[in-house]
Amino acid sequence: MSPKPTGTRPELRLAKRGGLVEALRLLTPLYGGVVSARNSLYELGAMRVHRANVPVISVGNLTTGGTGKTPFVIWLAKQLRALGWNPGVLSRGYGRAEGALQNDEGALLALELPELPQVQQPDRVAGAAALAAEGADLILLDDGFQHRRLARDLDLVLIDATRPWGLPPAAPGAPPVEALLPRGLLREPLSSLKRADAVILTRCDQSSEATLAEIERAVRQRSADAPIARAVHRPARVVTAEAVHEPAWLEGRPVTLLSGVGHPAAFEETARSLGAEVRAAHVFEDHHVFQQPELEGLCAEGTELLVTAKDAVKLRALGVSCASLEIELELVQGEAPLLGLIEAAAKGAAGD
Repeated sequence: MSPKPTGTRPELRLAKRGGLVEALRLLTPLYGGVVSARNSLYELGAMRVHRANVPVISVGNLTTGGTGKTPFVIWLAKQLRALGWNPGVLSRGYGRAEGALQNDEGALLALELPELPQVQQPDRVAGAAALAAEGADLILLDDGFQHRRLARDLDLVLIDATRPWGLPPAAPGAPPVEALLPRGLLREPLSSLKRADAVILTRCDQSSEATLAEIERAVRQRSADAPIARAVHRPARVVTAEAVHEPAWLEGRPVTLLSGVGHPAAFEETARSLGAEVRAAHVFEDHHVFQQPELEGLCAEGTELLVTAKDAVKLRALGVSCASLEIELELVQGEAPLLGLIEAAAKGAAGD
């Protein structure tokens, strides 16, 4: 098995305009109709919503692909623990290898916060009950915006400022395609932002102020009152088998990139911004389960294999020597109002 070249990833095929890809627009009204009908049934009370016996905070997005949910969940779990809560993380466990307790995101959470209770369960209502039974007094519902069967006390929506509606521009300066699945990568229309209690723009350091202002205008048109915070992904360290290095360790260093994440272009941009000399880049699908044979010969001679922290968990389990570029999410605008909203919602729900 060989890695998928970057050009075959869905977001790059869908980013193009014209040609056969436009035929997918014929299916978009069908998908949109199903989403709209489902949301209406929940809003009318025709579909049952189950409430956990502890507060639930959902962290989600409008699109498929990586918006930085895992770094945000890590940041939020640390903030909640500092406030005296014992949060647990509930996720579906998408991409979990057969027989594994956790997928790559869960394994990374376990490394960062080993004391953090986690449950990966497609039935999120049952998963919430299991987390509460483990002693969690607050549940972080990872990737929960579209999972409406479990009631939540706060809906936090992340938007990646580098590709807010899922797709990158087909060419520099060109407006990206904004469309629902399957033509685009939007799981829901932008009007669904009316359900958001707060919006967090991620990777703001990789976008211009004009772009950020435009995204905020789009949010305000759908949600006039939801607080909007801004966050960046700060390179924190580079971890090798021998040592933990400062990010500057990458400057001038020849590297081969390997990633199986939702937004590989952001990973490459970060590596280059730190001065790494990128000789080759191998891109796999998000949540890819690596096999030893497909990794042989990928690292260009004379280079360091550089991967994301999420991929490093899987690669090191296979005995692959690699350096992992680890990042931390940092709120650079709107942190205090966001934390105030989160704490108020949690305390209010706990007191019900």
